[in-house]
Amino acid sequence: MNRILAVVAVVCLLATVAVGLVYAGGHSPGALDSAVANGVAGLGRTTFDVLVLPTEPYVLLPAIAVTAGICAYRRRRPDAALAIAAPAVAVGLNTWVLKPLFDRWKDGILVYPSGHTVSLVTVLAVLVLLARPKALTVVLGVLLLCCAAIGMIGLGYHYLTDIVGGTFFGTAVVTGLRSVTPRRVPAPSAG
Repeated sequence: MNRILAVVAVVCLLATVAVGLVYAGGHSPGALDSAVANGVAGLGRTTFDVLVLPTEPYVLLPAIAVTAGICAYRRRRPDAALAIAAPAVAVGLNTWVLKPLFDRWKDGILVYPSGHTVSLVTVLAVLVLLARPKALTVVLGVLLLCCAAIGMIGLGYHYLTDIVGGTFFGTAVVTGLRSVTPRRVPAPSAG
């Protein structure tokens, strides 16, 4: 399982870089970005505000705390550490390394990869790895991400390609960390 997660991490990281290189240094949307923005434009500000809520810190931080708390209560310390570390590492790297590296701008703000998306996807990816049933968690996570994407595009926060890059990067961080994290803490020695 660790090898599969490591491969997923590498593929997602390469995808983040590939998409980022296409738009690096840019200040305008691509054709797909414009088409999607035009497609969602008529939904209205209130709808966009509601759709973007799952990306907000006041939603994500309690979700992280509850996930880590449940894992700690169940004595699944590596899972609790993943729930806390993955979003922190992903957001930190995205903010301080990737955004300046790719240098993509929108309205005077660095936007690639989307920090909103990185935050949301890291939390969702942790839940997918830890929760059961996995299929239901994946479906709900994808639905939540799609809704949030519509909200971010509609509010003008990000281009679609920023969201795609953020999705790949958030997934890369979680699967990469999980691939090197022990699943169980060994029992203390009796001797």
